[in-house]
Amino acid sequence: MRISEHVQEMSRWSEAQRRDGRRIALVPTMGFLHEAHLCLVRDGKKRADRVVVSLFVNPKQFAPSEDFAAYPRDFGRDRELLERESIDVLFHPASDEIYPAGFQTQVSVDKLGLFLCAPHRPGHFQGVATVVAKLFNIVRPHVAIFGEKDYQQLQLIRRLVQDLNFDIEIVGHPIVREADGLAMSSRNIYLSPEERQAALCLSRSLGLGACMVRRGETRERVITEAVRAEIEKEPLAKVEYVTLCDSATLEAVEAVQGTALLALAVRVGKTRLIDNRILKPME
Repeated sequence: MRISEHVQEMSRWSEAQRRDGRRIALVPTMGFLHEAHLCLVRDGKKRADRVVVSLFVNPKQFAPSEDFAAYPRDFGRDRELLERESIDVLFHPASDEIYPAGFQTQVSVDKLGLFLCAPHRPGHFQGVATVVAKLFNIVRPHVAIFGEKDYQQLQLIRRLVQDLNFDIEIVGHPIVREADGLAMSSRNIYLSPEERQAALCLSRSLGLGACMVRRGETRERVITEAVRAEIEKEPLAKVEYVTLCDSATLEAVEAVQGTALLALAVRVGKTRLIDNRILKPME
């Protein structure tokens, strides 16, 4: 496995691979890898000849009040995990490689950046769009793979690629869950044993919503109220939002018609967790 810390070196490697006719897959991460990340890597290996994993904790997607400094990091462990997966390049740039002195350009995806998490994390999606656009230009992948747990991020990146004419296939990988249903996340490490148990209310409430739709309930108000009530049974959980929205535009809907996204954000103790589920009538 090659470790590249510099933009020019990474770009030269990618250009050489492209000249030789090899297809490149990119898996962008912020490190502290877990099984869900490795599933994305394995997906990339099926879709391309070469796999690049980027590891960069992006300061521009953290608000001043958020956990940038405390965000979990373990480069040695991440490197070992990726070596076992036999990836081709680990791209691990320093912050000043991505944002050199004088950097002042931002990328915004206006409408998709208004919903769900956006009001609670001002500036987050601008930071995401900016760093992803930079990674695409540096690595020049043919395909990039993102997890569906961060569903709003995935849709935002799809729009970015379409609007800016990036010739990149964007793949959404299904949510990877623990055996008990909790969506895998690097932030799960913040949870105490009691909070870890309490966090199961997220997947449990999504299951309730899906069950209601299968039984014929399609009204947004009825579904979201039931889901919220299920979460609020857990004393350690505080609902940030429960939303039923269009799965493509993320705009709120009044009923499940065709495909809808049930999305939620919940604080369990001090840890903010997100999860979602696609709902279809008579699923």
